[in-house]
Amino acid sequence: MPLRTTAALAAGRLARLATRLRGGGSALPGLVTEKVDPAVLRHTLGSLPEGVVVVSGTNGKTTTTKMLVAVLRAHGLRVFTNPTGSNFTRGVISSMLGEISLRGRLDADIAVVELDEAHAIHFADQVLPTHALLLNVARDQLDRFAEIDHTARLLTTLGERTTAGVVLNVDDSFISRVRDVLGEGVRVGWFGVDPSIADRLPELQEADVRFEDPADRPQLGATDGLLLPSEDGRSLTVRFGDGRDVGPLTLRQRGLAAMINATAATTTARQLLDDRFDPRVAAEALESVNPPFGRGEVIDVDGAPLELVLVKNPAGFTVALGTYGGEPAATMIAINDNYADGRDVSWLYDVSFEPLRERGVALTSGVRAWDMALRLRYDGVDVGAVETDLDAALDRFLREHEGEPTRIFCTYTAMMHLRRRLADRFGLARFGEDPA
Repeated sequence: MPLRTTAALAAGRLARLATRLRGGGSALPGLVTEKVDPAVLRHTLGSLPEGVVVVSGTNGKTTTTKMLVAVLRAHGLRVFTNPTGSNFTRGVISSMLGEISLRGRLDADIAVVELDEAHAIHFADQVLPTHALLLNVARDQLDRFAEIDHTARLLTTLGERTTAGVVLNVDDSFISRVRDVLGEGVRVGWFGVDPSIADRLPELQEADVRFEDPADRPQLGATDGLLLPSEDGRSLTVRFGDGRDVGPLTLRQRGLAAMINATAATTTARQLLDDRFDPRVAAEALESVNPPFGRGEVIDVDGAPLELVLVKNPAGFTVALGTYGGEPAATMIAINDNYADGRDVSWLYDVSFEPLRERGVALTSGVRAWDMALRLRYDGVDVGAVETDLDAALDRFLREHEGEPTRIFCTYTAMMHLRRRLADRFGLARFGEDPA
């Protein structure tokens, strides 16, 4: 292990201790480490015996990564991951600092890391992934990623650099085309929805992502996984072409998007484990996975449920409203426009907020609280109050709706802030301490 890497890990650990004492950031220690040794990822993850898996795409990275890790661990693998949802390279390094010795030894068989579309390329510059799971393409943070063509190019580059196996979304025309650029010998797997429920794809995908002609959809093989929800929509089966079904099973996280994420994770686990894959073990593992921080997480607020729902782009917010918006609960929306959220919030005008019209929104908050309130007015949704300060808004929201079911839709940095306050208040696990 290079001396520079040892020094970088030591510096990162000191930064980690300092940030923990201040109760703050999950990414800063990784940034410090990377500054001291830009090649730290190559020196630490590059030699893991079962390789390095990168999970990327616009929506569902955190949930899918958590599900994949759970399935692999249930099969006996020691898995390193970045469980906080901090999906820049510095977030991966920060997660590693708590598990690695100063000599660079990581007690793991395999790494499964989620990375945002841009930072996945930066990661691949340091350590080539052996496997990649590419989820989807949607318009997201237009100031950072521009149009979806650019996002698709980033994911295509990640696919080009993957050395052993790639799992692709068969229902996303941009993602499916990644197959055409893969290196010789790279194994291709597919996941998607069963053709019998293909009419539900518009709930999740923008129109220009779907195939104009269904006949262009790639043909699937024996080890490709398809989602088949039950008629009541509560449970699912992942159906493989060779008849080795996983399920029926019921996830703890609700909605069609979570089911598709489970299908992606299961298909990837099967590719990674090959003959070691056990459908029964996979089903039990998926049923045990709690929603990640802020992604449909249910928090017990003195006996009443509070759902924390991350929203970050038109497709994601539309899916969230379709899953949660029609159910009775007092609602707060918190919109920030910090770098990690995307500075341009004009995408709010691509979301229909009609599911909130009947009950209205009790409170809007965050840096863009007034913009959110105005947007809701255009859709005829009543807004009870506007409070830009997140702490004051949270206090008021919980006080005025004590004992009621409540729900907060929030962008990433607003979610991080609110989740931290809720952890302090109700004794929740902190970022990086997720027990599941």
